[in-house]
Amino acid sequence: MLFQFGNVLVFFLVGGGFVFVSLLLNYLLSPKVPTAEKLAPYECGEIPIEGAWTNFNIRFYIIALLFIIFDVEIAFMFPIATIFKEWVKSGSGLLILGEVAVFVLILLLGLAYAWVKGDLEWATKMEFKDKVSGKDIVPGASKVG
Repeated sequence: MLFQFGNVLVFFLVGGGFVFVSLLLNYLLSPKVPTAEKLAPYECGEIPIEGAWTNFNIRFYIIALLFIIFDVEIAFMFPIATIFKEWVKSGSGLLILGEVAVFVLILLLGLAYAWVKGDLEWATKMEFKDKVSGKDIVPGASKVG
């Protein structure tokens, strides 16, 4: 039994050594000629107009999380769908179907919570307590009229 754990230890040591040696070789052999163009943030071929540290709307993050949750759900459901007939033949199909139903129900409750909370709405109304004019928001703005 101790020998089996030794195999796992050797596997981790060889894997970690491979990663370390690869990173070390990359550091030693890569060219290091920094220029202003290379050090500039890359934005899909466009010249950046702001700094790289800008605030993004939280909706991007929430939509990405919802996508990942349902994408992982499909990754879990596909293997079940491929061998479900075998489970039915062995007599445990109803139990597995119940487990899958509970899993999907939990995900649907999460989706309903996000929907009711309004996180799936892309454009929301912004409410202000006081009425403000443009010159209050942007100092020095020209007066109209």
